[in-house]
This record gives sequence, C-alpha cells and structure tokens, in this order.
Amino acid sequence: MEKWKFQGNQGLKSSAVSVRGVFNVLMQSISKEKEVVHLCRVDPTDNPLFSADPVAAHAVSTAAHSGNFNGYPPTFGLPQARRAIAEYLSRDLPNKLSAEDVYVTVGATQAIEIILPSVFATPGANILLPRPGFPQYETRAALCGLEVRHFDLLPNSSWEVDIDSLEALADDKTMAMVLISPSNPCGNVFTYQHLKRVAETARKLGIFVISDEVYAHIAFGSNPFVPMGVFSSIVPIAANIERNMEITSDPPTFMQAAIPEILERTNDEFYSKNLDITREAANALYERFKEIPSLICPHKPDGAMAVMVQINLSQIEGIADDVDFCVKLAKEESLLILPGVIVGLKNWLRVSFGLERSAIEEGLNRLKAFCLRHAKMSQQISA
Repeated sequence: MEKWKFQGNQGLKSSAVSVRGVFNVLMQSISKEKEVVHLCRVDPTDNPLFSADPVAAHAVSTAAHSGNFNGYPPTFGLPQARRAIAEYLSRDLPNKLSAEDVYVTVGATQAIEIILPSVFATPGANILLPRPGFPQYETRAALCGLEVRHFDLLPNSSWEVDIDSLEALADDKTMAMVLISPSNPCGNVFTYQHLKRVAETARKLGIFVISDEVYAHIAFGSNPFVPMGVFSSIVPIAANIERNMEITSDPPTFMQAAIPEILERTNDEFYSKNLDITREAANALYERFKEIPSLICPHKPDGAMAVMVQINLSQIEGIADDVDFCVKLAKEESLLILPGVIVGLKNWLRVSFGLERSAIEEGLNRLKAFCLRHAKMSQQISA
C-alpha cells in the first residue's frame, strides 16, 4: 500500500461545520412534497423585494462598456473607488478618512482572509471572537494557526458583550477581538454607550478591534447604527495589511469603477424602502414566535437580517439537539433554518427574515406545526 508524504490541511476541518456545509446537508433532507421555504440564508439579493437600485446596474454597465477598465486594478483598489468609499464612510465619523485608509476587497470574507494573518505575527497569538458570531472568523483563524477564545454575548441583555468574560479571556498573547454590529446572527445593534465601553476595554487590554460592519445602517429599531471608527482615538486602526494584499486577488476593475456613481447617485428612498420592508418583517417574525411553543426569542431584532431563537428541548419529544431539530424540520416541512451550533450556540436556531412577508408567514406556520407535532403531551394540552 502506498504511503503519501502529504496530507490535507488540518485547519480546514474547522470549515466542515459551516453555513454552506450545513445548508447542503439540509437541502438533501428536504421533503419533496412541499415547496422549500428558506429561513436560513441571509441573502436578500435572491429576493425581488431587495433588487439593486437601477443606478447600480447602469454604473456597472457603463464601466464595463467603456473599455477603460479591462486590466488589473492597483493592488489596494482604484483611486477613484477608494476616494468615494472614504467620503461615504466619513459621513459618520469625527475623523475623516482619506483614500489611503481604504482597501478594496472581494467582499467581507476576503477582508477577513487578509486582515487576520496581517495582524497576528506573534507565535502563540490568540483572538477573541463573539459567541454567537460569524463562523468564517473561526475557520480563517484556524488556518492562520491562531488560538480562538470566545467571549459571550448576553441574550437577556440585548446581546451585549459580556465585558467581564472578555477581560478574563485576554492575556499577553491576545492580539485582537472581533465585534459585529449590527449583529449577524443576533439581530441587535449596539448602543453608543456600550461600544464606547468595549473600546475602552480594548484599549486597557492593549488589543486591536476588528469591527465587522457589513450590515451598517440596516438598523431599524431604537438604536441607531454607530461605527466603531467613532472611537478611533481610543482604539487604533491597523494599516499593516498591504503586504498580504499584494498576494491576493482583486475585485473586478470595472466593478470598482462603478462604485463612485453607485454611492453618489443611489437616493435615500432606496435605502428607506428596504429598511421599511426589513423592519416589518422583523416585527412580524418576533410577534409570531410568541405563538410557537418550545421556542424563545429573547430579543426583538433591530438590525441586520437574522435573529437567534432558543429551543426548549425539555418541551419537545424525539429531538436530540438543534441539528436534529433542523434536519427533521427540513424532512417533515421542507423548511430550512440553521442550527445555532453553526454560530456558536448549541440548541438555538438562527432564523433569517430577509425575504417577503408571505414566505415568512408560511415558514412560521410550518415551524409552529412542527413544534406542536413534537411537543410533549403536557405542552399540547396547554397549547
């Protein structure tokens, strides 16, 4: 028998438990008797309700047809794109950004891939990640050889950071922490006061803050979105990422060329319309969960497009855990919901509301029927 001298990267085992991986498992479990309802993936681009503004299509088409953007872009992004992004982001910041502060990447995932190895050069370094959080950070940290430590977000305190657990985890090898606001997967928006406290704690610990603001301005509750850059005088911004960008791929040049027009000409009505749709969906989702036995939604979502819901397994029969719940739900109801273990919370569910109300209502009807079907006898009587 041949013995190979190579083997797969063991760090990739982290990605075996991923959003896409579990989604594929659930898709294989679905019933063929009903049309599939997706309450699992936060991808509004798949929904006509959230179609891109015509300005975006025009800007991309114009750039592509111009013939001026067919080659490789500069390593850190087209200058005009970097300037437009800096001006756009500076609207919310006390200290204005320059084009040199902006690095253009192929989405947030590539930004994660670039920044983690850029910041963590110390042997034995560790990073503090939120629980629950976005699993891509943990996967990339494993590939970088970083130790991952999790601080808790508190469901009964609007998913705020447990500052005590954060401080207890840090040591002299802690390089950074990740903060996601508005939060995927929790649906909360941190207040100014809480973010300031986190920033002050990070300064005291001497650690870098990676602020994930993918859902910036998708805030529709009582807390307005506050960028972490507001506290940049307290927590420093890292700039040592250029070397890594020199060995990575670039966003398509013509797409970068479209950015200035998209940011300048997309009107406020486009954003407000989408916020209204998302707010109504979030409110409806939260109210309907009050009617579903064995499930608890501790916080009304006020940002992003997903929310965490706890399963009370003591009230359900024939369900072992959150993964078992979601697999059987897909099989019996053709309803796809992500198990919470994917984002760090076992026996919870991550539910997306970035789709039309009719799909949400249908999905929750099926979820309620499933929970009633599996409820213990005492629960069925009370229901």
